[in-house]
Amino acid sequence: MSFTLRSVKVPPNSVNLEEARSRMFEFFRLACRSIPSIIDIYNLDEVVTKSQLRTTIAAQIRKNSQVTNPKVIDMLLFKGMEELNNILEHAKQRHHMIGQYVTGQHGLVQDLDSKDKGMSDFLKNFYKTNYF
Repeated sequence: MSFTLRSVKVPPNSVNLEEARSRMFEFFRLACRSIPSIIDIYNLDEVVTKSQLRTTIAAQIRKNSQVTNPKVIDMLLFKGMEELNNILEHAKQRHHMIGQYVTGQHGLVQDLDSKDKGMSDFLKNFYKTNYF
């Protein structure tokens, strides 16, 4: 799979916004098609589902939805293709994938709920005010 992606190159410039948007949708489809191989390469079966990874990819793309300059969209598309190639060529380790695309910026939700259970008010206040 990674050998076919090496031959895919982003053209230097999109002519207009519609062409840049269509290339972005093609990239999204390509990234979604490569999700099963990513899960196999990094052994992410027990950590994440295909739909969760698809949602993460869509969120990364939507993060830049306000961009209207075709040259900037082409640059973001190039960065996305590089990231996808690095992932498929196993240039990242498993914990990088989990940290960037599974837990994301919010951390594990189940960890946040279970920390404060069974703690006294004294310990909660101590942890809040202790200067580490």
